[in-house]
Order: sequence, then C-alpha cells, then structure tokens
Amino acid sequence: MQIVLDNISFNVYITRKSIKNMYLRVKVDGIYISCNHLVTKGMILSFIKSNKDSIIDSYNRLQKKEQKKEEFYYLGNKYDVIILNTVSKIEFVEDKVFVKDKKYLDTFLKNEAKRIFNDRVKVCYNLFEEDIPYPKVLIGKMKRKWGYCNKREKLIKLNFELIKYSVDEIDYVVVHELCHFLEFNHSRMFWKYVKKYKPNYKQNQIVLKEE
Repeated sequence: MQIVLDNISFNVYITRKSIKNMYLRVKVDGIYISCNHLVTKGMILSFIKSNKDSIIDSYNRLQKKEQKKEEFYYLGNKYDVIILNTVSKIEFVEDKVFVKDKKYLDTFLKNEAKRIFNDRVKVCYNLFEEDIPYPKVLIGKMKRKWGYCNKREKLIKLNFELIKYSVDEIDYVVVHELCHFLEFNHSRMFWKYVKKYKPNYKQNQIVLKEE
C-alpha cells in the first residue's frame, strides 16, 4: 500500500498483531504500522493522515541522516573530498579534504574518534565534583543511541558517528553518560546533574536529533 503526504509518496507496511492500539514508525523505506487484526485499511489511512506533520518531520530528519552518511563530516564541519594520488597523508584546506583514496577516510575517522573521545572523557570527568569512577571507554556503531553507560562494569560506550559532530555535542554525550554513574535513570535529579556540567545541553540535543 502507498500513500502521498505533501507530494511525498510513502510505502506503507502493515503488521497485524493481537494488540489494542495502533502504532506508527517512520523508516527510510516507508511507514510501518502495527495494529489489530480487525483494523481496516480506511482506519489505517485515517491514522496516518492524522499524524502527517510528525511523519513529514521524521522523514526529513531521516533524509538528513542518510545524506550525512554519504558526505564527509568531521567535528561538525562538512568537507568536499578531493582524491589526489600525490597526497601521502590526509590534508585539510578550508572546506576541502585532500586524500589518496576514500578508504583512508574511514581509517582517519576511527583513529580520530579514539583519540578525541578519550581526550574529551578526561576533560569532562575532571569537571565532576562528585565521586564517580573513571570509566573504560568503548567506541562502536549504535543505531538508536549516542552513548551507553554500564555502571556495574564502570564503562561508557560512545557512538562512532559522534566524530562527525562538534566537540560541544561530543561533550554533551560524555557528560550525559558520566551522570548515569550518579543517577542511573533520567529522573529530574539526573537532568540537574547534566545541566550543572553542560548548561546548554538542550541545544546539543536539538543538533543530535535533527541532523
């Protein structure tokens, strides 16, 4: 099934389950609906139309993320990639990055993520007045999270994709995860700690959510 919203055509994928409510999720390839076996096609279309604004918003954010995957970003800046056989190592000149081949870009970002993330953890950790353990730092790809804290193992994991964002956004995620050593939830007290060490955290959240 397909539906057009604001001149954008969406594939609609329907999964019927023994559930009371209808749920909607937007992915890159279309709109996914979970609903009861008795729900009609008309009811589904009406449900989608009633959520049009949030669907378009989610679609636009997903498109930005997909575009960002195809382009080269480093610490919040976008660079045009120029391939040159004469370049022995990566070189940044204004809004361009010169490199021998594109494969090296991934190696560069992985090395930079390890160096910068560990450096920012050290900087952010030293801000804390409370007694928290110095964490082991893991770096990897995560689909839905920018960071993860394992209080028992005294470690935090940071999403590799953060290397594409500014140091300010990286610091927010680090502070967020370090605060979980104080409050292992998202209570009011937790956000009080986050605000204490990252006063502009709401701006960081907007950037990480929209891009």
